[in-house]
Amino acid sequence: MNFFVFYYMIYLVLNNEEKGYIMKRKIPKITNSEKQILEVLWDEEKPLTSSEIVGVSDDRTWKASSVHLLLNSLLNKDLVEVAGFKKTTKNYARTFQPTMTREEYSINQLCQEQRNTSRTLSRLFNALLKDEEDDDLLKELADMVDSRRSQIRKDG
Repeated sequence: MNFFVFYYMIYLVLNNEEKGYIMKRKIPKITNSEKQILEVLWDEEKPLTSSEIVGVSDDRTWKASSVHLLLNSLLNKDLVEVAGFKKTTKNYARTFQPTMTREEYSINQLCQEQRNTSRTLSRLFNALLKDEEDDDLLKELADMVDSRRSQIRKDG
C-alpha cells in the first residue's frame, strides 16, 4: 500500500466519522459490473456521462444501455449522484460522480465485514504500521490521534 493511501485512510478514520461515511454508512452489496463503474469514476476523478464512461473503458465491452442501467442501480444505492449536465451534440446528458472516495468505500467494506470495528481498526493500523520506520511520519500520525482525542473530549 503506498504512503498516500495509508495516510489518507488513517486521516479518514480519525477526522471524518462525523460525516457518516466511516463505519456508520451501510453500503449495499454491489455487482462486479457496478464496482467497475465506480472504479472508472474514481480513476477519472471527474464527473462523467454514461457515454464518457463507455469511451474511457477501452478494456470493457459495455454498451451504453448497460452502463445506463448500472448507473441507475448505483444511484438507487446512493453510491453515485448526478453531478450536473453536459451538452452532447443536440441534447444534454447527466454527469455522474461517486458519493464517496475509493478509500472511504474500502474502509466501510472492511468495517462491515468485521463484527468488532474498534478491534478491526486497531489490527489494521498495527498491520500498516508494523514495518514503518519513518519517525516523522509516526510523529505526525501520533499527533493526528492526539488531536482526535482532544476533539472527542471537547465535544463530549
